[in-house]
Amino acid sequence: MKNIKNYNLEELEKELKEMGEKPFRAKQIFQWLYEEKVQSFDEMTNLSLELREKLKTNYTMCHFNILKKQESKDGTIKYLFDVLDGNAIETVLMRYHHGNSICVSSQIGCKMGCKFCASTGINFIRNLTSGEIVEQIIRVEQDTGERISNVVFMGIGEPLDNYDNVVNAIRMINHPKGLNIGARHISVSTSGLVPKIYQLAEENIQCTLSISLHATNNQKRSSMMPVNHTYPIEELLQACQDYIEKTNRRISFEYALAKDNNDNLEDAKELVKLLKGMLCHVNLIPINKIENGEFVKSSNENIMRFRDYLNDHGIVATIRRELGSDIDAACGQLRRKNL
Repeated sequence: MKNIKNYNLEELEKELKEMGEKPFRAKQIFQWLYEEKVQSFDEMTNLSLELREKLKTNYTMCHFNILKKQESKDGTIKYLFDVLDGNAIETVLMRYHHGNSICVSSQIGCKMGCKFCASTGINFIRNLTSGEIVEQIIRVEQDTGERISNVVFMGIGEPLDNYDNVVNAIRMINHPKGLNIGARHISVSTSGLVPKIYQLAEENIQCTLSISLHATNNQKRSSMMPVNHTYPIEELLQACQDYIEKTNRRISFEYALAKDNNDNLEDAKELVKLLKGMLCHVNLIPINKIENGEFVKSSNENIMRFRDYLNDHGIVATIRRELGSDIDAACGQLRRKNL
């Protein structure tokens, strides 16, 4: 059966019309799904019994089961969700003073093969549907009773490799009748799929685009990120510049610092040259050690020196606060553990 959470409001209106129902029922269903977060069609009490039976006959509600839940000493929670077909994904809730952020997965497995990411160890199985992406947020809010205010597409998978489902999920997350999370509180990370960056620029979605850069030349970046063989730094940065001009939105560049690899002053100088004059921000990430990984985290001294050099030379840079590393929930560590 079809997952009712895969449909945005306009699509659901069409579905109901085809069932002989009034389109306004879609708004009522949306309210039950995303405001009330009900777990069954029977709970939709302002719908007729006949309509509820039609819904039960034609649709599922995709209610994920929690296989495992781990809480870090810093309050971060990592969920292992059963996606109801024998597969599982990880989702992370991060608590900040400004609100709760959730890191969602977009695929089961990943094709990108980035050498510093634990998801590299998972064979790609399939894309998550838009409803399965949104369900991660709903399920965490149900479990904690807390509101999610920020969404980052930085979990398992390459979001722009699952383009249509991710964009549809963003629209449902952002929709006033959906989860009603502001587009500027939604961030989409990509390893650098250049054609999809151009496509995203045309969507008129005010989300933040994050680019996993991690190196300042093609040789080094290709050794860390195989996608660079297809879309080298020059093409990627041109796409970023064009994206900024089209959307007037600042881009965030992710840069994971690995000891004796990309964390020295020469790298910082090259990064300044690459990004000078671009409307951007650099997010420096202390790289996390993963099983069988070759990269080791840079020293705190090097990380701060790198940040200070960027800031002193006109590139706004901050160091990402590490959350959940004690439960393997930090950046680059998600991999469906224990399955």
